[in-house]
Amino acid sequence: MTNPSDSSKRLSPGDLYRACNLDSLTFETTAEVEPVDGTVGQERAVRSLEFGLGVRAEGYNLFVAGPPGSGRSSTLHSIVHRIAVEQAHAPDWCYLRNFEFHLRPSVISLPPGRGSAFAAHMDAFIAACRREIPRAFETEAFLKEREDAVRDVHRRRAEVFEAVEEEAKKRGFSVVAGPTGMVTVPLKPDGQPMSQQEYEELPEDRRHALEGLGEELQSLIGHAMLSVRQLEREAQKRLEELDKSVALFAIAPLLSEVQQEYNDIPKVGEHLLLVQEDILQHLQAFRGAEAQAAPAVFPGPSPEDFFARYEVNTFVSQGNDGGAPVVVENNPNYYTLFGRVDYRSQLGIMTTDHTMIKAGSLHCANGGYLVLQALDVLTSPLVWETLKRTIRCNEITIQNLGEQFSAIPISTLDPQPIPLDIKIVLVGSSRIYHLLRAADEEFRKLFRVKADFTGDMDRTPECAQMYAGFISSRVQEVNLRPFHKSAVARIVEQGSRLVEHKGKLSTQFIDIDDLLTEANFWAAAEDSDVVHDRHVERAIDEKIYRSSLIEERVQEAIDDGTIAIDVAGEVVGQVNGLSVYDLGDYRFGKPTRITTRMSLGRGQVTNIEREVQMSGKIHNKGFMILNGYLHGKFAQDRPLSFGASLVFEQSYDEIDGDSASSAELYVLLSALSDTPIRQGIAVTGSVNQFGDVQAIGGVNTKIEGFFAVCTAKGLTGEQGVIIPHENVKNLMLRKEVVDAVREGTFNVWAVSAVEEGIELLTGVPAGAPDDKGRYPANTINRRCLDRLAQMSRKLAASSRRQAPASKERASTSDSESGQKV
Repeated sequence: MTNPSDSSKRLSPGDLYRACNLDSLTFETTAEVEPVDGTVGQERAVRSLEFGLGVRAEGYNLFVAGPPGSGRSSTLHSIVHRIAVEQAHAPDWCYLRNFEFHLRPSVISLPPGRGSAFAAHMDAFIAACRREIPRAFETEAFLKEREDAVRDVHRRRAEVFEAVEEEAKKRGFSVVAGPTGMVTVPLKPDGQPMSQQEYEELPEDRRHALEGLGEELQSLIGHAMLSVRQLEREAQKRLEELDKSVALFAIAPLLSEVQQEYNDIPKVGEHLLLVQEDILQHLQAFRGAEAQAAPAVFPGPSPEDFFARYEVNTFVSQGNDGGAPVVVENNPNYYTLFGRVDYRSQLGIMTTDHTMIKAGSLHCANGGYLVLQALDVLTSPLVWETLKRTIRCNEITIQNLGEQFSAIPISTLDPQPIPLDIKIVLVGSSRIYHLLRAADEEFRKLFRVKADFTGDMDRTPECAQMYAGFISSRVQEVNLRPFHKSAVARIVEQGSRLVEHKGKLSTQFIDIDDLLTEANFWAAAEDSDVVHDRHVERAIDEKIYRSSLIEERVQEAIDDGTIAIDVAGEVVGQVNGLSVYDLGDYRFGKPTRITTRMSLGRGQVTNIEREVQMSGKIHNKGFMILNGYLHGKFAQDRPLSFGASLVFEQSYDEIDGDSASSAELYVLLSALSDTPIRQGIAVTGSVNQFGDVQAIGGVNTKIEGFFAVCTAKGLTGEQGVIIPHENVKNLMLRKEVVDAVREGTFNVWAVSAVEEGIELLTGVPAGAPDDKGRYPANTINRRCLDRLAQMSRKLAASSRRQAPASKERASTSDSESGQKV
């Protein structure tokens, strides 16, 4: 059957593919092309990045959105490093022991590069102190002064005891050192000590007198002992002051050197004074007394552990070159971002100090830029909430996870927080951005700049030249063969096919990069010094072959009749719709038989897929639109009097999308008008309630899928695909399809309305209403109205036949009811 309107809707080979004009490429190979410097086709995103990275205001962090492979990461890294180099260096940060409260280590900021130097100076200072202090205590002057001090206290002590003994002799007593202290013993007239027996034999009044004198002497002895202890304290204090003065004399020059080096940093000077005071309070550790002591059963911390108190924890060292820091954290978990406090085990006890505080990426990037993957941040426990709190408070607090979840409070380090001055950049998909903006009320306040990378750009001669520049840069970067301009032209064409638009080029350069690598491989296999278009074509074909196993299996099922698809003849109520199977790395099209059956009814159309819950929301919406079209078209004078069921035959997966709604409408019109549809034509396109055919996605894949089926069953020249006219701009079909159209063995038609499509499918005019709203005879619309009128009469007659029977049953029921009463 030939339809007069076929030729007006049929697309020419030029409509199916936009070739790249070789004359527009002003080079022979990419060796003559200047490599592109920067990002291709992302002007909007680049401007957003430059603004967001440059503005210094609270909350102006960035979210870089776009599809993977669009150059979002490489562009971000290029721009952020360029901006960071021009900015001021970030400071170093050091943690020090807090000598007043050791559980809260102090933090100080130093100019870039001086943190490590300060740590080295402190290590050298303490090492010198450990060397010089023992030497100072070995000098003759110190030993003589110490000996004089000891001799003096011994002399004064002896004087006190001599005075006590003289007083005791005057009272007839001697003083003897006993195990519990000084004891008074009465003397006999000959001056010898009185024994206990002799004392008991004395008269009672004499004993009482001696006891009174003894008590007086004990009081005197007590006062003398107090004086002795005071002398010992004074001596100990004198010795300590002597030790401190000797040690201070030894370390003062050493400390002065460090103080002069950092006299421009007041906090360092304050810390050095505290270090000096602590050294003077712990001179025994420097004199080696602990090392000389006998080993304990349970030894305590080693001397090296003690001297760790003076170490400087160079927490963050930025160096003194390179501008502001740029950190790309690829594993943003809690500890890698916010730092941690480590512990060491000593005899089963976990201990820690300020030297075991470790920095996170936020600390390393402080004063610069931190780049994170949004999905990793959101899926890592506690990271997102802690990150928001850190940005909101403008300070970084180090706290281990165990401390937050412990049921029992634990005494541990609480390092002083560090002020935060940073620009955080999240990289993710547009979907993640919109989900965060909708679900998290703080997101908009904290990330106020969005840099949106698109997946395509306009296909202009300038952009084609930029493609060549990109290819030239990749050739140099990874040492590929030069690409001939014919190969570049083929890659440009493939760029349009990737985005399914004649006037666009793909900016997902990961796909283009793969194509360059694979084309270079096939050029090497031919031992060609230059990559030509045939090598690019083979790379495309080989990649399809590697991924098309399932497509081949489906095609085999169609060829052997397992999946029933007709590509010849005419059938009422049956049409070939087109669907796309997306496997992630590969998509292919497959025709699906859509059928319907009519009956008398009340205008209800049953979607079997929906009834069994095998259709998605979009498909259900498209199907409901069909009801709107049918009622608006044929139910203006009388209600619809038919019922219909519609199904996708041999469909075992969920169906979604509205691209089959026009095919569903065509098959309903075919069944309603009792007009057969040409099975050699497949249909795709959505439809609205007014019968306008609307654009759909995957048009190239769908056409090629049906073409493969027709080729396997044999091309007749009558076969083809009807697509929406709005999809003509999306056509970038494979060469074999374009060649078949050129040879007249296959067809592609473009329509704008349902009437145009039904005419192509049936070969019967759709029919336009006259002034009175009547359609011409032998048109699809007239046949539909005639069939509806016929079904309406049958439905009315059926209703009249059922009415008397209903009345008779009602009368019988009343009579029986009366008899029962």
